[in-house]
Amino acid sequence: MTANSSVTDRPLIRLNPNQDRRLRSGHPWAYSNELRMLPDYRSMEPGLPVRLESAEGWRYGTFMFNPHSLIAARLLDRDPSAVIDAGWMAGRIASAAALRARVCDTAFHRLVHAEADRLPGLVVDRYGEVAVVQANTAGMDRLLPEITRALVDALGLSAVVARNDSGARAQEGLPEQVALLHGSDASAVVEEGGVRFPVDPLEGQKTGWFFDQRPNRDMVAKLASGARVLDVFCHVGAFGLRCAGAGAAHVTLVDSSAPALALAEEGARRNGFPERVATRRGDAFDVMAALKEAGERFDIVICDPPAFAKTRKDRDAGLRAYGRMARLAAPLVAPGGFLFAASCSHHAPIADFAAVIAEGIQRARREGRILATTGAGPDHPVHPLLPESAYLKGQLIQLL
Repeated sequence: MTANSSVTDRPLIRLNPNQDRRLRSGHPWAYSNELRMLPDYRSMEPGLPVRLESAEGWRYGTFMFNPHSLIAARLLDRDPSAVIDAGWMAGRIASAAALRARVCDTAFHRLVHAEADRLPGLVVDRYGEVAVVQANTAGMDRLLPEITRALVDALGLSAVVARNDSGARAQEGLPEQVALLHGSDASAVVEEGGVRFPVDPLEGQKTGWFFDQRPNRDMVAKLASGARVLDVFCHVGAFGLRCAGAGAAHVTLVDSSAPALALAEEGARRNGFPERVATRRGDAFDVMAALKEAGERFDIVICDPPAFAKTRKDRDAGLRAYGRMARLAAPLVAPGGFLFAASCSHHAPIADFAAVIAEGIQRARREGRILATTGAGPDHPVHPLLPESAYLKGQLIQLL
């Protein structure tokens, strides 16, 4: 049986009695302990489409099934007879592209955001004529040929890259893989706010760029004219170079990755302002402490770290790290200047994140006022019943 098997031989999976409350409310997942896991199910190939029904026969539609995953069934289509083939995938990709055409003003954006685009576990980032795909579920992994074809046909892409190296794949029993699925040249450039950024879809972090922070970069860049800017955990310098492009007097980029800083330096040269951009390699906490000791002050300090709380058990330690980050960053902000602090950890809820940022500022003996509490842009839609997928949060704070 393949991912495109006909509905006549599609297996029927039933829920245990009284285990359909969440599905009745519209939730797109069923957990393994909610299903009547018959012995034959254990031998099914992960990712195959199945029909899912309640113990009483209520039909919930077509799901992709993985007997080895805690999230055992993920919704594909409310129609239990839906044919999951190239035509079906083309329709889903077209729907996602139509939304981005309405809410994005360039061809550089998150094109598919998993369940919110009715493609569970699939992430697609678009870099003009290049798309980067992450298939984080067994069902989407099986459908990669159809996904690639739909993307190329819909958007006329020159290259499609698979960045199937995320930790989420291990939970589905999938191997890591980075490959060029279509085309011969995956090099790409992101254009944002008049600034061009070279990215490396095959070797960069995740899909090579972080589109989720675009509205926050827009917001910070508007404050940057004539400012001295410190961009900590800068990666390829997205925040800092946007500030330089908006007229910042000087930008200091800090990261522990030499390749990331090299891309940032290339970006500064490519955009014609290398003399206003300096890089400093090192541990972000150590560098901030050293800058404080040296009496440095900046008009804007940006702290956009990697996830400090990657799992639930990391939550408390992660929150302490965010608090320490704020405590070290606050003294570096000149009076009347701005601190932008962000977290991409969905295990650090916004209320808890805001509390430790406020505590860190207070411990630095600074006062401030919150100007904005933010998230990702509209190209990162959120399924209404999966609020945990709204992972990004940030705060823009003026320090007095």
